[in-house]
Amino acid sequence: MINPKLINPKSIVICGASTDEHKPGGKLLVNLLNSNFKGDIYLVNPKEDEIRGIKCYHTVEDLPQVDCAIMAIAAKFCPHTVDVLAHQKGTGGFIIVSAGFSEENAEGAKLEKEIVDHVNSVNGSLIGPNCTGFLNTNYCGAFDAPIPTLDPKGVEFITGSGATAVFIKEYGMTNGLTFSSVWAVGNSAQMGIEDVLEHLDETFDPEKSSRIIMLYMEKVSNPQKLLKHSRSLISKGCRIAAIKSGSSAAGSRAASSHTGALATSDVAVDALFKKAGIVRCHNREELTTVCGIFTYPEIKGKNIAVITHAGGPAVMLTDVLSNNGMDVPHLEGPAAEALLGKLFAGSSVGNPIDFLATGTAEQLGHIIDACENDFDNIDGMCVIFGSPGLFANWEVYEVLDQKMKTCKKPIFPILPSIINVKDEIQDFITNKHRVNFPEECVFGNALAKIVNTPKPQPENVELPAVDTARIRKVIDSCENGYIGPDAITELLDAAGISQKQIRVVDQKQQALDFANEVGYPLVMKVVGPLHKSDVGGVTLNVKNIETVDSEFDRLMAIKDTYAVEMYPMLDGTEVYIGAIRDDKFGHQIFYGLGGIFIEVLKDVQAAIAPITKDEALVGLGKLRGYKILQGVRGQQAVNLDIYAEQVARVSALVQAAPEIVEMDINPLLGTPKAVVAVDARIKIQK
Repeated sequence: MINPKLINPKSIVICGASTDEHKPGGKLLVNLLNSNFKGDIYLVNPKEDEIRGIKCYHTVEDLPQVDCAIMAIAAKFCPHTVDVLAHQKGTGGFIIVSAGFSEENAEGAKLEKEIVDHVNSVNGSLIGPNCTGFLNTNYCGAFDAPIPTLDPKGVEFITGSGATAVFIKEYGMTNGLTFSSVWAVGNSAQMGIEDVLEHLDETFDPEKSSRIIMLYMEKVSNPQKLLKHSRSLISKGCRIAAIKSGSSAAGSRAASSHTGALATSDVAVDALFKKAGIVRCHNREELTTVCGIFTYPEIKGKNIAVITHAGGPAVMLTDVLSNNGMDVPHLEGPAAEALLGKLFAGSSVGNPIDFLATGTAEQLGHIIDACENDFDNIDGMCVIFGSPGLFANWEVYEVLDQKMKTCKKPIFPILPSIINVKDEIQDFITNKHRVNFPEECVFGNALAKIVNTPKPQPENVELPAVDTARIRKVIDSCENGYIGPDAITELLDAAGISQKQIRVVDQKQQALDFANEVGYPLVMKVVGPLHKSDVGGVTLNVKNIETVDSEFDRLMAIKDTYAVEMYPMLDGTEVYIGAIRDDKFGHQIFYGLGGIFIEVLKDVQAAIAPITKDEALVGLGKLRGYKILQGVRGQQAVNLDIYAEQVARVSALVQAAPEIVEMDINPLLGTPKAVVAVDARIKIQK
């Protein structure tokens, strides 16, 4: 729990206060004085007696009792200062904007640890060090600018980068976004983004708390905590958007399995956000636009009316929406004809609804009313209305604001004339408290991203039943590393995963006997080499005993081979299931098109375990190759229910055997009647 003296202090000290407002210590004081803070303000500076009419203490020891300390002093002086404040002055909240700690060197990391130890010893809360500070509706404890309009129902912004936060605030404020708080956690020495989310979750008040949360993350320190509290907050009615930067860093690693090659850190972040219901963004413009959309009522479907007096932007917006899974449905029939009769000649109502450059505020009202009341196939409206500079837009924006207050379907204002009617737009933003979306394609992409982000997966899910005792017996008997074919067969069988009829042989007579027993055609594969195809270790369509004889000799001669795997040759579409364990994220489950195509297309879905059959089915629908699984051009379809069930069973398997660090079932052969595992590799690390 975050110490209340940080959130709502009755007294604040700035250590390192300055007369120069171009220095952090000076700007901290200016921002604090300009904020809503009504309590006592103390300053510490050994060279000053007074700054801006406020008494300045020369040492921290001279201070009276004080709730919260904001520090802009050299790193080497911070541990002693925190020690005195924590243990002598009753301080519970600490904000350290100073740099020179763990981000710099080992000595700095040592200073940082010493500070955290002091803060923890009094159950205090620390933001920073190496940050721009903290602000909320109670006070401003930050040195940066601009200071946004603060509103209890505005955006809760938590960021790992103070400088990036400045640019995000600037862009959002320009278009009308307001903020409830800004937490720039810096080095997160004691308290990181996940801890702030935990605080927001545990203190959530349905009457008073903001329902919009914005995150800028450069690392995910505690994925499970992020998942838990994001899921909980969203279930309480909050909406969360986040940037996780650094996606192109070498998250991908050299790995011996297909799953290892797919499991980059960015894939894990994607899977985590998807499971949590977080809308993932990739730039400031997208992040602030998504949060701007969050300020409006949630749209209940994918059908959009594009209302415009300019054809080009409407066409571009329609393209963006349509290409991202949204729909701009055609409007026709008596209601459409009645609406058309209220517009100028040359207007069109088919959707986009274009009421021409000469369209009036009254006509806009008629269009919105029709979309609200007469067209059941409309879930929300986008209104594009600017000006070529010939006339003002006051009346139009007034009608738009009034309709936004009364309509049940959400209306999104796209007001692009940020120069020609800047006064009207500023009034719309400032006095009507609206967020504007000046660029229609940016808005369209953001809206589609929100609609396409799944709801959080439930915390407690029911997975298929597996034979846990049998699984544990196998795992406990195996050494670390890749396990043998017999152990793999036993694990898959215990997990209820269908397998081919297989025999592993190391004597030629065993191979001949198996061929006579099951018939032809057969597949023969080497056991030992990791990448069987690369060493010529796979023979398909073996049709007679002579080929069994000769291929056994050839395969056994391949380097590292100690046996040959044999099974009847099966038909079907090649699919794949994999799993990998990450120290932070736990197990990730991968599934999609298999065989050699996994290396080329990488058309897979990823999910954080546990994953249910229903969750897997949703993921399958998002594959680019989904039509292949459904069956195209005479090809057999894959039974998706069975396939999704097998994905859930792999999830249950790794839950029962967390020692599994890497696992490939590739391929499984899918038909309308079955999904059968053909080849698998499992690596364990106890």
